[in-house]
Amino acid sequence: MPYNARVLLLLLCVILMAESRRQGSRRKRWSEPEKTLKPGKNLGETPDAVVLVGKTGLEADMVNGPLSRRIVDGTKSRKLKTSHLLRVDEHDFTMRPAFAGPAVPVGVDVQVESLDSISEVDMDFTMTLYLRHYWKDERLAFPSATNKSMTFDGRLVKKIWVPDVFFVHSKRSFIHDTTTDNIMLRVFPDGHVLYSLRVTVTAACNMDFSRFPLDSQTCTLELESYAYTDEDLMLYWKSGDESLSTDDRISLSQFLIQKFHTTSRLAFYSSTGWYNRLYINFTLRRHIFFFLLQTYFPATLMVMLSWVSFWIDRRAVPARVSLGITTVLTMSTIITGVNASMPRVSYIKAVDIYLWVSFVFVFLSVLEYAAVNYLTTVRDGKDRKLREKLKEQSQTLPCTCGMPHTKTMMLDGMYSEADANSLAGYTRASMAAEDPSDKQEQMVVHLALDNESTETKKKGIRSFRIIQNTHTIDTYSRMIFPGAYILFNLIYWCVYC
Repeated sequence: MPYNARVLLLLLCVILMAESRRQGSRRKRWSEPEKTLKPGKNLGETPDAVVLVGKTGLEADMVNGPLSRRIVDGTKSRKLKTSHLLRVDEHDFTMRPAFAGPAVPVGVDVQVESLDSISEVDMDFTMTLYLRHYWKDERLAFPSATNKSMTFDGRLVKKIWVPDVFFVHSKRSFIHDTTTDNIMLRVFPDGHVLYSLRVTVTAACNMDFSRFPLDSQTCTLELESYAYTDEDLMLYWKSGDESLSTDDRISLSQFLIQKFHTTSRLAFYSSTGWYNRLYINFTLRRHIFFFLLQTYFPATLMVMLSWVSFWIDRRAVPARVSLGITTVLTMSTIITGVNASMPRVSYIKAVDIYLWVSFVFVFLSVLEYAAVNYLTTVRDGKDRKLREKLKEQSQTLPCTCGMPHTKTMMLDGMYSEADANSLAGYTRASMAAEDPSDKQEQMVVHLALDNESTETKKKGIRSFRIIQNTHTIDTYSRMIFPGAYILFNLIYWCVYC
């Protein structure tokens, strides 16, 4: 090989080696581990280290200048895993804290977010709340120079021990999961733990409807540990009555929320033992205005409408019968509608008393006209028989005419004025047989009947004078029915209000 070619090859190798050393030096500078700051120091206390995030080597040289001794990249720092910091893998969290030792105190507080619904038919209520637990687990203690807590989501809850609190007498419950599970876990350096979750629960409520709809209901939400007795877990309200807080905007359409308060006591199960149980009690008072408009006012108007028949002529049978039937059917519809929205309880409710008494008043108004119509029919039959009997007797009695200044018929007080008017035809017929030229208008007809029959009829007329006078029955009904109904209303509202 010629000498020149060897020289060129040697220069090329030298250039390549120098370039490779430069690249190696640059690569070593960027791959150097980050200088960790000591606890309690900040970047202002370490002037020799400048953290550059997202800067190139050339930009770093421009910023720090030739006096900079080390460049630290914050994005390259190594983070300690949560499981390593809390030493989750070093302990058995299937057992409670201080296992085989004293009971673990678990404080509870609740914030009621909303009271969604109250169902009388199912006898339950639905509530959304924030349930928070407080306890100490020394296995979760971790070193911290700042004494600050760490907050985690629901993924860590599955790896550690948490209280197994459940809702007694609950029908349905779930933890909200939009957009993620609404669970929060906060761990303090000394091992204290705050476990919070947002849950909606539907629980049973034993309601007493004996005063419905003028009633007040007290419902209870009960919390208890499922597995741990009072020897293993002591459940208590963290701050007494202050442990329960509510939103001022909570409202219900049919109820007024009067009071929230907390209690606690022990519950005993024959097969497992004693458990701590916490109670959330709240009292609801029902709004009456809705039921006044939908039930009480219509029922009262139907009763008053049934009284209209007392002012209708007793001979208008279609009008009075149709009015009575309409009011009875309307009252039946109101009673059915009220009971359809209520549970089938075996005792009488306050609204049942009012509606059924109103129904009785409406029904009695129909019976009143039935009695009036029956007595009218009986009276007409008796009048017909009486006219026939008088007609037979008039053929054998003498007729005295021509007596001056007499215009009455003497009936010995046995018959009514209507019966006397029914004899007008007989009188005119007798007068037609007399002299047509006689222009005197006076006439007396004396009907002499048997004394025994006369006394019997007098007693019968005196004893049934009011009953046979159907107009008098309607007149008395116009006063008795409204007066009795007003008296009933006064007693009813005084007792239930």
